[in-house]
Amino acid sequence: MEARNYLGIYLSKASATVVCLSSAKSPQLLGCFSVSLEREGESDDNNFAVLAELISQGCQERELKFGEISIALDCSMFMQHSVHSEFTDTKQIGQTIRFDTEEALASDVTDFAIVFRIDSTDENGCELAVFTARKQILRDILEALGTNKLDPAVVEPDVNCLWRFISRQLSTDQRNEGQTVFAAFSKTRGYFISPTDAENQSVKMRTFLPSGNQSNTELLARQIPLITGLFGSGQSVTTLKILDSKSNLDCQQLQNQFGIEVKQIDLVRSAGLEGESLADCADMVEFSLAFGAALTRLEKTQSTNFRSDFMPYQGGKIRLERLLKRVSIAAVVIVLVLSGYFQLTLMKKNKPIRQLRKKFNEQYSAVMYGKKPKSRIDPVKKLAGELRRIENLRSGQLSITGKKSISAKLTMVFDAFNKCSKQTNLKIDSISITPKAISIVGNTSSRKNTLKLRSSIESSNLKIVQDNLELKAGRDNFRIIIVPKE
Repeated sequence: MEARNYLGIYLSKASATVVCLSSAKSPQLLGCFSVSLEREGESDDNNFAVLAELISQGCQERELKFGEISIALDCSMFMQHSVHSEFTDTKQIGQTIRFDTEEALASDVTDFAIVFRIDSTDENGCELAVFTARKQILRDILEALGTNKLDPAVVEPDVNCLWRFISRQLSTDQRNEGQTVFAAFSKTRGYFISPTDAENQSVKMRTFLPSGNQSNTELLARQIPLITGLFGSGQSVTTLKILDSKSNLDCQQLQNQFGIEVKQIDLVRSAGLEGESLADCADMVEFSLAFGAALTRLEKTQSTNFRSDFMPYQGGKIRLERLLKRVSIAAVVIVLVLSGYFQLTLMKKNKPIRQLRKKFNEQYSAVMYGKKPKSRIDPVKKLAGELRRIENLRSGQLSITGKKSISAKLTMVFDAFNKCSKQTNLKIDSISITPKAISIVGNTSSRKNTLKLRSSIESSNLKIVQDNLELKAGRDNFRIIIVPKE
């Protein structure tokens, strides 16, 4: 299973910076590096594919293991708008944001992925910072990364990631010193961020692309008046804290010129991130952007994820399906093992029974002349019947062959006659005996007496299989065929 570490990538059209963090409460830097195209600034549709391949190779070379990926999208690939919404509920804003943004966008809104964050709220609604990015650019990025088995869960504006990094490294008091504005300058990008509430859950942001070879001192001298107007809310800017990758800033000159406190901050070193771990990251602002992207899943700050509006992330669902598949396979294996175990236990328990049954079958066959016990017939009853037959044989009632002897048959017939002869005025004309049956011809004084004769015969271990009754000359004549009962 993949490690639950987090990979943050700051991605521009010509370069990328990668940071890998552990998933602990206090995340540790596991590795970082930067990659870029050979000819910076070239316009090539294959740029993202090349960068994605370089990122994948860099991770493999450094043996970085990670679970989820977040992208800090370079500010050249999205636009920021200030939009007013009549609603303050996030769900209602999400349902109407496209209509509210279409006028500011001045383009077909269906071609753009749109995300937002709330700057301020009042009784009339709220002011939003809306970010828009072309879907085609996002599609190219996601396809290039996916080809290299890098599927980001989050793609958000780089300035949002920068604020996440700043807010983590600075204490609450440091973030709220008067009307504080944070500025960051990479080699090619500029960012301004200002908290707008005491809890820092809402901030105002601005990004821009510096032109020419101006120094950051000259650039800030032109931007500070704009910053004051943009971020001021009844109070003037009192402190400007700057993270500068070029290190060519004259803070004293700016303080004298505008009468505000200007000081540089080194958030990277203050976080204990220095030395060999940063050797492969030349631009500390780009490193901060990638670091902030990696913090996305660890921090509970508001996320502005372009993937929520475009090609929703399926990685979590896929991992869940894989987990369920593995759990199902494990469950099947466990069931099979338990079934085998219980089957073996049952076989051991049944072994004495099988041995007794085998011994019984052998003895039964010896007694029953080689016959085997049948499942539908109770063998105990069968043996009991055989025992009675042997006892009858010894008493002389059965012949050696096991069938009723003639004397035994006649004895039973005469016993039946003696029981009722006087009562029925019985007269016997003839008695015929065959190996299978006995035929008796005679008569009684009435039909009632003939029925008494029948009852006497049946009570003498004999069975009537056929009879013929006829009234003639005042007598009830009969012809009865009987056999011994089994």
